[in-house]
Amino acid sequence: MLHDSAGVAAEPATLSPEALKIHNEGMLIDGHNDLPWQIRKLASGSFEKLDIAKPQPELHTDIPRLAKSGLKAQFWSVYVSGDTIDSNDSLLRTLEQIDVVHNMYKKYPDHFEAASTTDDIQRIIKSGKIASMMGVEGGHSIEGSLQMLNKFYNDGVRYMTLTHNRSLEWAGSCNGDPDQGLSPFGEEVVREMNRLGMLVDLSHVSIQTMRDALQVTKAPVIFSHSSARAICDHPRNVPDEILKLLPENGGVVMINFFPTFIVPTEVLKKDKNALGDIGIVVDHIEHVIKVAGIDHVGIGSDFDGVSKLPVGLEDVSTYPAITEELLKRGYSADEIHKILGENIFRALKEAEEVAKSLKKNQN
Repeated sequence: MLHDSAGVAAEPATLSPEALKIHNEGMLIDGHNDLPWQIRKLASGSFEKLDIAKPQPELHTDIPRLAKSGLKAQFWSVYVSGDTIDSNDSLLRTLEQIDVVHNMYKKYPDHFEAASTTDDIQRIIKSGKIASMMGVEGGHSIEGSLQMLNKFYNDGVRYMTLTHNRSLEWAGSCNGDPDQGLSPFGEEVVREMNRLGMLVDLSHVSIQTMRDALQVTKAPVIFSHSSARAICDHPRNVPDEILKLLPENGGVVMINFFPTFIVPTEVLKKDKNALGDIGIVVDHIEHVIKVAGIDHVGIGSDFDGVSKLPVGLEDVSTYPAITEELLKRGYSADEIHKILGENIFRALKEAEEVAKSLKKNQN
């Protein structure tokens, strides 16, 4: 159901005991955090040089603030720039980023544990740690090799964004030709991801690539960090025509917090530096619910991958404010739990089941 106050700016969140209880009892799963890129950029990939067990005010993410976040599971982005296409080292740089994440697990074993399956996620959450998976942000990382998808999957990658901001020979990006979709090889990439149980991520891709992927995939797709184009008319966002296809597919749009992707179009025309606030983020959640349904929306913050954030959502400690805002708008605990993480958990579980079925039929 859709509740009141679309477009109304939220007051700075005061966390009620009820909201905190609902939040902490839920399964908050964030679709996209770029901490590994920041560790690479600021500390050459070393947690010895930049110890996230201590407060790190230049980051959005550190362990002291995660302790206040209610975060239960995270897809850590192993992003590398599209410029690596020109330098022919996309795969190498991605493997280095995967190593950064593995080193984080080793350095902080009391806080993070790698999850291979949805059963692992549940077990790790019960242990009090953050269940951790990775997302490869851009198909350039596989350098045209389906075998690399298998390598990434075995390393703990559970989704791949088909493109980043540059189109590939086999898939169109949101910044490229809007009519470029998937080539026959691109369709093979989607099928192989289905076979492995790796989610197909459609953040950053063209509308035609979205359409094509939805035609080919046997498993739910995700948008790991995108918002609603009807509110903010940006190529990174999901148009209503695609949102309407999600109920049949089972996919999930995980709402991005970056102001350029969430502040309403007319507001940005007047002030391109407008930050927005928690209320606007929840407006995007509500729009997806209105068009696609309560089962097709989640959270994909883009923490540590963006230069600015909405008022009230400045770092990982602020996630509970979203629950407070949803509660104020009349959502039930069950509905809030779906938004926080149950929807993406269900999509991942369905992807696992599709993979089992495909492998069984292969034999």
